[in-house]
Amino acid sequence: MKLKELLVGLEGLKAKGSLDVEIKGIESNSKNIKEGYLFVAIKGFSTDGHQYVENAIQNGALAVIVEEGCDLKSLKVPEGVTIVMSPNTRRALAITSSNFYGNPTKKFKLIGVTGTKGKTTTTFMIKEILEKAGKKVGLIGTIATYINGKKIKDSDRTTPESLELQQIFSQMVEEKVEVVVMEVSSQSLKLHRVDGCEFDIVLFTNFSEDHISKNEHPDMEDYFQSKLKLFHMCKVGIVNTDDLHGAKIPGLFPDSDITTYGIDNYAKVLAKDITITNSYVDFKVKITDRNERVKTGIPGRFSVYNSLAAICVAQKFGVSPEVIKEALLEVRVPGRSELVDNKLEIPIMIDYAHSPESLQNILQAVKSYTRGKVISVFGCGGDRDSGKRPIMGEISGRIADFTFITSDNPRTEDPQKIVDQIEEGMKKTKGKYKVVVDRTEAIKEAIKMATKRDIVVLAGKGHEPYQEINGVKHPFDERIIVRDLIDEIENEKSKK
Repeated sequence: MKLKELLVGLEGLKAKGSLDVEIKGIESNSKNIKEGYLFVAIKGFSTDGHQYVENAIQNGALAVIVEEGCDLKSLKVPEGVTIVMSPNTRRALAITSSNFYGNPTKKFKLIGVTGTKGKTTTTFMIKEILEKAGKKVGLIGTIATYINGKKIKDSDRTTPESLELQQIFSQMVEEKVEVVVMEVSSQSLKLHRVDGCEFDIVLFTNFSEDHISKNEHPDMEDYFQSKLKLFHMCKVGIVNTDDLHGAKIPGLFPDSDITTYGIDNYAKVLAKDITITNSYVDFKVKITDRNERVKTGIPGRFSVYNSLAAICVAQKFGVSPEVIKEALLEVRVPGRSELVDNKLEIPIMIDYAHSPESLQNILQAVKSYTRGKVISVFGCGGDRDSGKRPIMGEISGRIADFTFITSDNPRTEDPQKIVDQIEEGMKKTKGKYKVVVDRTEAIKEAIKMATKRDIVVLAGKGHEPYQEINGVKHPFDERIIVRDLIDEIENEKSKK
């Protein structure tokens, strides 16, 4: 494809050299550049791609896109290599990638789901419903990428970088996917990863404090405005009217076709007569023209919201109430209120709750239906918003009957420092707790403490099969760890 064709849709460009050069591929990593490629220099948080322009050219780049304001002389671009200067190279990467792969999002229906919590469960529910309705479905999100029911790869971020995203979309077109449902993070919107995508439906689940740090959002307003970008990209929206920020969206986008859902406030799709147990929720909701009783095997009030969001999408596709009900009853989401079967028959739940609000939600949910003790095991990730650590300690101290403060993904931080900050909040409560920095040991102690009447909530890791320490991801799948620990506990008992 010619360079000039790749640049269609980009504005404010300045170029030196031929735009008729034939481009064989695009890369933002100079190590992956091959003969005839276009190199897009991205100024990242830790490295600046402009430093690698020379390397990219040595590896065969015929053209480079650089950011306005960079020092062109220092880049040492030889004659014969085309230079394109862009106001924003992240956007340039997204648009050129979409063009290179033939604008794949024009060839299927694209559903974008954003919000602080509930994105993953909601996308899985939508996927299950649409597949039950006979659609070929792709899913991209925090856990993994799926094409037509098959897991293609595990994810290392909620929304992939734009180049990878367009590659995945292109593969989905080849596999004749009809609908793609995708989690769209605020970070991906802010960093232009989804620029060039044509969304058919966008969905807003809720909004609360999260992702406030120097490498993410400086404040809550920036976080919210980043999420709103999705509604600037699509005229058909679905929002949770019980959420204070969600309720503002229809007023902010008066020309859009926005469907509302909720429990407490007036909404087009409203849940009533809700029952919550330790293994399911069910509720009444009007689907098409009659009230239906809907049940899903994911406990908690938040499951009602996620189900309502999925029902709104299903109605846009004309899916029958029978198919919707069957799909919601069967859907399971890895690491989201996931109960781990075990020989001791102790209720052990793995949940991705890693923000104050999500921890509060999961602990309050299990507290409402657990006859015995709620035993909370959680930590906080390193190199992320440190302000939430004492808040989460206080939440667990207030709600749980016993808390084990432990490690999550410490990343490059000292794990002891993180647990100390969590403990500050815990000390404000009368909650019983113990600090066990080693997460495996903390889980073991929690299991030994629990009976069948209790519930152990392992919060924070969810679907993640690793623990990140000093830049290294060590294998850490809590389902496997729980089963291994129970075998260990059983063996210890038999030796006594």
